Amino acid sequence: MRICIIGSGLTSLALAKALVNQNIHVDILRDKKKQKVDQSRTIGITKSNVEYFNNNIVNIDQIVWKLNKIEILSDKLNQEKLLEFENTNHELFSMVRSFDLYNILEKSLKRNKLFRIQNKINLTNIQNKYNLLINLNFSNLITKKFFSKKIIKKYKSLAYTLILEHDKIDNKIARQVFTKIGPLAFLPISNKETSIVYSIKNTTKIKKENLIELINLHNPKYKIKKIKKISSFELSSANLRNYYHENILAFGELTHKVHPLAGQGFNMTIRDIKILLELIKNKIDLGLPLNSSINHEFQKNMKHINFIFSNGIDFIYEFFNKESKTKNNFFLNSIKYLGSKNSINNILKEIADTGLNY
Repeated sequence: MRICIIGSGLTSLALAKALVNQNIHVDILRDKKKQKVDQSRTIGITKSNVEYFNNNIVNIDQIVWKLNKIEILSDKLNQEKLLEFENTNHELFSMVRSFDLYNILEKSLKRNKLFRIQNKINLTNIQNKYNLLINLNFSNLITKKFFSKKIIKKYKSLAYTLILEHDKIDNKIARQVFTKIGPLAFLPISNKETSIVYSIKNTTKIKKENLIELINLHNPKYKIKKIKKISSFELSSANLRNYYHENILAFGELTHKVHPLAGQGFNMTIRDIKILLELIKNKIDLGLPLNSSINHEFQKNMKHINFIFSNGIDFIYEFFNKESKTKNNFFLNSIKYLGSKNSINNILKEIADTGLNY
C-alpha cells in the first residue's frame, strides 16, 4: 500500500506521520522553495485533538502551552466579559508554535523507512503509481482540473500575527476581544510570551507603530519588552464543492478554509485526519484494497460537517461585525445571559473541543 501526499506544510507532515504509523508507505511531493515556516504563527489545538495527536501521530506535550480559561469580550461593553469558558480540572486547549510543531513532525518522519520526500513535483501518470493521492496544493494542475469549484468568501480584511515578549506573569488565559475594526486574540504561549492575531477590516497594511497602538488599547495586563516579527495575510473562507476525483482526495484547507477568529482551522484538519485514518484502518482490517471508495466515504462523512462548522464560524464573525454597528447592546447582553447558563456553556465548550462529532 502506497499513498502520495501532494503539498507542503503542517497538514502534509501530520497526515504522513499518521499514515506511516499504520505501516503505510507515504511519499510527499513538494516544492522545496516554499518550505518556510512563519515563526510568528501559532496554532491553538483543543484538548481532545492534543490527545489524538499524542496517541496517533506524535507526542507534542513538550512543545504545547496549556490554557484553562477563555474570555470573550466586546469593546462595546467596555471590556466587560461577554462569555467565559473555564475548566479547573484540565486545560481547555493548548497553544503551540507552528515552527516547533513542523520541526517535531519532520524529525519524527526522517527516521521512518516508510517515508520519503520528493522536492520536484512531476504529476505525469502519478494517479496510477499510488493507491491514493491526497492533494493539499491550492494551485497545481490537479487542483485546477478537479478541485476548482468552491464557495468563496473574501472578508476584505488583513490578519496580523506577531508575538509579544513581556514581563513574566501567570499566563494561562486566552482572550478574544471583538473590537470595532475586527477580532483581536491574545493567546499565551509561555509565561513570558503571548501570540497576537488581529483581524482588521482593511486590505491596506498598517504600519507597525499604529498596529501596536491599536493592540495596546485592549492590552489586558502585558508589560511589553519586545515585539517579534509581524506578518500579515488576507482573510477569506472557502468550501470545496467536491472532495475527490477517482483515487485523488482533496484535503485540509483546500476543502475548508475558515476565518481564524475561533482558532478552528487546524482543529478541523485534525478531525479530518482522524476520520480518514479510521476509514483506511477499516479497509486494512477487512483485507480490502485502498481505493477511491475511501474518498467517497470520507466525503460522505465529512463534507456536510465541515460545511456546517465553517459556516458557523462565519456566522460568529458576521454577527459581531453587524452588532458593532448597532446603537444598543441588546444582542450582546442576550449572549452574556445565555452564556452564564451552565448547560449552554458546557455545550459550547464541547463543540469547540470536538467539533460537531461530540
